[in-house]
Amino acid sequence: MTANKKKVFGLAFLTVFLWASAFPLTKVAQEQFTSIPLGFLRCSAAAIFLMIIGKLAKIRLPQKKHIPLFFISGGLGFTMYMITFNTGILTLTSATSSIIIAVTPILTAIVASKLYKEKIKPIGWCAIASAFIGVLILLLWEGVFSINIGLIWTLGASLVFCGYNIMTRKLGSMGYNALEIVTYSMICGAILLGFWAGEGFRQLSGASMSHILALIYLGAFPSATAYFLWGKAMSFAERTSEVTNFMFVTPLLSTIMGFIILQEVPNAGTFIGGAIIIISIVVFNLKGK
Repeated sequence: MTANKKKVFGLAFLTVFLWASAFPLTKVAQEQFTSIPLGFLRCSAAAIFLMIIGKLAKIRLPQKKHIPLFFISGGLGFTMYMITFNTGILTLTSATSSIIIAVTPILTAIVASKLYKEKIKPIGWCAIASAFIGVLILLLWEGVFSINIGLIWTLGASLVFCGYNIMTRKLGSMGYNALEIVTYSMICGAILLGFWAGEGFRQLSGASMSHILALIYLGAFPSATAYFLWGKAMSFAERTSEVTNFMFVTPLLSTIMGFIILQEVPNAGTFIGGAIIIISIVVFNLKGK
């Protein structure tokens, strides 16, 4: 393995490790913070860290005419994502939540195939159908009349993050780099969540140090540092798949962390549906495009 590939793999693995840690740590933070104020505080912390990184990296300011696009990007990828993700994970294990979020690249590919005429092979469409069979197993494992509403919210998180991915592609085609896109999108996302600033600060004032540290960690690492490292990995990689394939590891890591940190034990439906989804995503990325 070349030194460059080692660098790519190291950065990509560290990124997905940080992303995986967000699932159990969000549940820890929710012992003190409610869903939307937590989203505001996490986005605000991430925006501060990204502005510091951006200052050191000397990123450019966005053009005024493009600011509305950053508000759309931030509104989808951070405002709506935080609301749906934080609400969904209240009633899900870290494993189940991470598996549903792992469907996002497939949703993005479907939308891109319509918007940008990107071709999906027949085996790719079979993998998509298989992945959604896995989602149905997760949804209906406990019975048709006992659907966990958290799964619906988390599917919503996948959909809005799909929208964010499409917006980042658009902003990237306009000349913005990955760090500029995530920094200005995060700032806009935090601004839109500002309606819950008062409640967020009220809850923060009564929080214990352990919950404050969990909040700072969520903002600094899974939100800010991970996106920065992801962009660096992409810049070193010869092929995008060298980096994106590491996303398959996220559900496994979040399941292990959920067990260690929260003593969560996934049910059989999570193992069966999750296995179908992960295999489908692997097949889709390797053979479907």
